[in-house]
Formats: sequence, C-alpha cells, structure tokens
Amino acid sequence: MALDEATTQFLATMAESGAKPLHEMTPAEAREVTAGLKEMYGPGPEMARVEELSAPAADGASVPVRLLVPNDSPRGLIVYYHGGGWVIGAIDEFDTLGRQLAERTGCAVALVDYRLAPEHRYPTAAEDAWAALTWLAARHGSGPVIVAGDSAGGNLAAIVARRARQENGPAIALQVLVYPVTDYDLDKPSYVDPQNQLMLSRDTMIMFWDHYIADGKSHHNPDASPLRADDLADLPPAVVLTAEHDVLRDEGEAYAEKLRAAGIPVRHRRFDGQMHGFFTMVNVLPGSAAGIDYVVSEIAKHLN
Repeated sequence: MALDEATTQFLATMAESGAKPLHEMTPAEAREVTAGLKEMYGPGPEMARVEELSAPAADGASVPVRLLVPNDSPRGLIVYYHGGGWVIGAIDEFDTLGRQLAERTGCAVALVDYRLAPEHRYPTAAEDAWAALTWLAARHGSGPVIVAGDSAGGNLAAIVARRARQENGPAIALQVLVYPVTDYDLDKPSYVDPQNQLMLSRDTMIMFWDHYIADGKSHHNPDASPLRADDLADLPPAVVLTAEHDVLRDEGEAYAEKLRAAGIPVRHRRFDGQMHGFFTMVNVLPGSAAGIDYVVSEIAKHLN
C-alpha cells in the first residue's frame, strides 16, 4: 500500500526545508539535522529518577548511559541501542521514546550512547554495546533483561543477544529488533525498490556502511551482518518490526525467518504504509504510536 498520509505530509515538509539527502551530507551535517528533529517529539513522561552513568569500555574508554527509572520497583531492564547507521544519533534524540517505553512497560530503560563512525569504526559500536550490556546487567541485579534497538541499534541488539549466548554472558529474556540492519547486501528487492528511497535510501546505507567498515572485508562478519551467523539456536525470543517502505525490510524479515527456523520463538509484524524511521518519530507519526503499542504489548506478554 502507499505511504500513509501523515508520513507523506512529513516528507513534503522536509523537502520544503531544502535539506540535502543524508548521503550527500558530512557526518557532522547529518548529526545536526537529526538532532534538530528531537524538538518535534516533545518531552516524555516524568520518571521516578534519571541517572547519567558511564559504563567502562573494553579499550579503557567509557560509554555514556542514561538510565530512565519509572518507579521504585521496575519490572525489568530494557537496554536500548539507538539507530542512525552507526554514524548519527544520540541519546537526547531518543529520550522521549525511552521515557514512553519505561512508563508503559514499567521497566527501567537504559539508553546507550555508543561511539560513532567514522571517528570510531567497526567493531567499536558492537564492543561498546556489549560492554554497556554486561555492566548494566551486573548492576541491575535480579529481574529480566531485554535488549532492544532500531535500525543500526537493532543490529547491535541482535549482535549482543548472540554474544551473550556465546560467551555465557547476561541472561537475555527478549530481543526487540525494530527494522534492524542484519546483512550487507545492497541488492535485495527492498533495497532497489524506487518506492523505498525515502529518508533512508540505498545511497544512504552505502554511505553508512562506508563510514562504519574501514577494512573493506568485514561487512559479512556476523558481528556486522548477524544474518550471516551460522548458528542462531538457543537465542532469546525475538520481537521484530519491519516497515513496508524500507530498504532494510527484506533483511529484517529474513532474520526473523532464520531465527524461527532455528527454533526461536519470533513475533514479527510488518507495518504497512510506513517508512524506515517511523518507530522513533514519537508524537509526530501515528505509525510510531502503533509501533510502540505493539512493542509494549509484546514485552508485557513476556514479563507476565
């Protein structure tokens, strides 16, 4: 089906601003544009407390984490990795989303500010994601731990879920993957469909991958392309969201199917009429509210 009316209007407004496509911007320019979008989201719900933390990274650096705690007895911990092609995005831009997830699930939500490319190339983002997860899980103590993320953040959530199994790491109760990057394959049908060249296009993903992978040969490593992993058995149950008009649609759905084939319980929903990025457009696109409703409902089923 066609893009929904709200998305069409949003894209028209963005076009009128005269902004260049993301793939024609420098990382600094792209970060400035996406940082400006946060004003549209408005404030999120009040939290019982908000903690600005630093998780120790493997190379001696630190990974900033914002912990959003909705009440005195959180039901669990959601470790959330933001999207942005490993190049753009910051936790301030995902604060409203994190607060909504925290309030509605009753879980504490940790927003992880992993280091970005090209200043910090592969595998820094994956290593930071893992360091933050292990540190937060140890600090959290009892209660279920959920990993979640959108786009490149969904990529990181899938990677740490598998690494936790491989390295006897934290017990992960659920992985929530929102239109995740799962494979370096720029010729899938969803990648070349003209109707999918919207805020995220094939050219934009080429730019993101080029900034992220410096050696020209690690694209198919499972810690970059989790769909390439040989063994997905014994991973946590998964909730996977994809968007109809998204270059990443096919690889997200392929990953859901590969998990299911490995015996993993998977709940997948394709959101018709939506583009890449709809989930995080909180208070802007109705599709975001529908996506959040779906995630909250699925998390509630697991917590119950």
